[in-house]
Amino acid sequence: MSSALLFTSPPPPTPSINRSTLSFAAVTNFPPSPDKLALLLDKSSSIHHLLQIHAALLRHGLHQHPILNFKLQRSYSSRGRLDYSLALFNRTLNPNIFFYTSIINAHALHGLSQEALFIYTQMLFEGVQPNEFTFSSILKSCSLEHGKMLHSQVIKLGFDSDLYVKTGLVDVYARGGDVGSARLVFERMPEKSLVSLTTMLTCYAKHGELKEARLLFDGMVKKDVVCWNVMIDGYTQHGMPKEALVLFRRMLAAKARPNEITILTVLSACGQLGALESGRWLHSYMQNNDIQVSVRVATALIDMYSKCGSLEDARLVFDRIYYKDVVAWNSMIIGYALHGFSQDALELFHEMCRIGLRPTDITFIGVLGACGHAGLVKEGWSFFNAMREEYEIEPKIEHYGCMVNLLGRAGRLEEAYELVKNMKVEPDPILWGALLGACRLHGNLELGEKIAEYLVSHNLANSGTYILLSNMYAAKGDWEEVARIRTLMKDSGVQKEPGCSSIEVHNRVHEFLAGNLKHPKTKEIYEMLEEMNGWLKAHGYTPQTEIVLHDIGDEQKEQSLEVHSEKLALAYGLISTQPGTPIKIVKNLRVCSDCHAVTKLISKITGRKIVMRDRNRFHHFVNGSCSCGDYW
Repeated sequence: MSSALLFTSPPPPTPSINRSTLSFAAVTNFPPSPDKLALLLDKSSSIHHLLQIHAALLRHGLHQHPILNFKLQRSYSSRGRLDYSLALFNRTLNPNIFFYTSIINAHALHGLSQEALFIYTQMLFEGVQPNEFTFSSILKSCSLEHGKMLHSQVIKLGFDSDLYVKTGLVDVYARGGDVGSARLVFERMPEKSLVSLTTMLTCYAKHGELKEARLLFDGMVKKDVVCWNVMIDGYTQHGMPKEALVLFRRMLAAKARPNEITILTVLSACGQLGALESGRWLHSYMQNNDIQVSVRVATALIDMYSKCGSLEDARLVFDRIYYKDVVAWNSMIIGYALHGFSQDALELFHEMCRIGLRPTDITFIGVLGACGHAGLVKEGWSFFNAMREEYEIEPKIEHYGCMVNLLGRAGRLEEAYELVKNMKVEPDPILWGALLGACRLHGNLELGEKIAEYLVSHNLANSGTYILLSNMYAAKGDWEEVARIRTLMKDSGVQKEPGCSSIEVHNRVHEFLAGNLKHPKTKEIYEMLEEMNGWLKAHGYTPQTEIVLHDIGDEQKEQSLEVHSEKLALAYGLISTQPGTPIKIVKNLRVCSDCHAVTKLISKITGRKIVMRDRNRFHHFVNGSCSCGDYW
């Protein structure tokens, strides 16, 4: 991987600029010219020069000159000194609508919606009528509640046909989550600009209405990079990373040039899919097209490489970042934790602290996760307590989840249960699910029933709740209870998430469900499965039929195990890649113990490294062993 575009040295110093034309002497000549001062205000690029000009206005009695006063106020706010701008505004005699609109706009741009509304109210009290620019300005940051009130004033004053005002209203409803009202305002617009189209597109994409978003997107005659980014990000944020990558390739085919936002979004999609080849291609594309690798992009690369199974590439990017912020350190620590390399994660944490960087709440998610994957209970408690006592970080639900996972996997179920009962924040279904999963793992049916009953009675149960409880009864052979739970699950309308495994071959991601027969190479895949079964039996493998939690015969259980999605993906990998090359598989659920045992044996038989990412962590299978040490 080339390092040409990574921060391998400090950035060059910014060259100095000759500002002599804006010196104080230039604005203190007698008599001062308002036209010259206005020109200097337009050209001024620093607070220092604005203060010089301001002093000249005061010296020569021009501080109430309407044009110069207006320009000075606007210049202060655009350079981050909203306090100076507001002080000038408050000293302005009888400000007109332009002054009011300018100061309202400045507050809105700084996210100060309450202050903007106060000035707007003051304006109405003074008898100054708003115009279309006033509404466009104040709508930029106001809440949905205030936006509705402003909408009624827009209609009352006859500005409801203005393109910019209507676009602002669409944005207000979109930000407030009122997609229906946003759509209604949008559809009633007589003409639609690129900005209004992008605003509605963002509304659909942000709130998961991706079919409507795509229809709107495809119907747009002109698309800029923002439109492409919004649609790609919509897919990425709502669990459709494959569609995001397809659309990105279409973007490149349309000769649209991606920017940093595009890169960040597509890297996230690659990470979700575990599409290492696509991620590497994107990294190469950045290098070949002179796209600057900022710390933010480098951190996204670390995250992508970690999630795609290549810690080597992730560490290479990390080491080449010259100015590492805490986010970059967090990303690398979490990467090590995700792969089960707990000692590396903890060493990196201590190194970060030694150089003076202060850990954040995200840092501790990575550190506690690392402890969980290695069963480091004592160390986990130490880090958890240090959050509040040493770093003054109040643990969040995610940190409690890490501790429950750590304690649960170590078999300390009562300790985990007490932690959940006494935590300061309200436990969510995911946290309870982690504890219920630990009960399933260690066969504690009594505590499992107690947790499941609580979740069902409080309407917190999800598909995982029912499935874990059903599996616990099945493991005990209580098929009547299994039937009762599955009926309850059906009556509640809860759908079981199907197991799905994917593998990337030649830049294309192939997905498999258990028993899949729809792949173009189904015949070859099942022939390889037969061959794999022969290898396994020759090495003394016995199918773990006890994990098939259905009331069926052993032969049917064996057949069920043979076509798990992980095995189908593995078989496809063996027939589609060169001997000796690594195989990388992504599973959306926890890998089952039988598939884990099979993959260990296949790695030994074929002499190939197999990397599998399941819902919880990575497994690196090499020569018959797994990096998890069978602790997962």
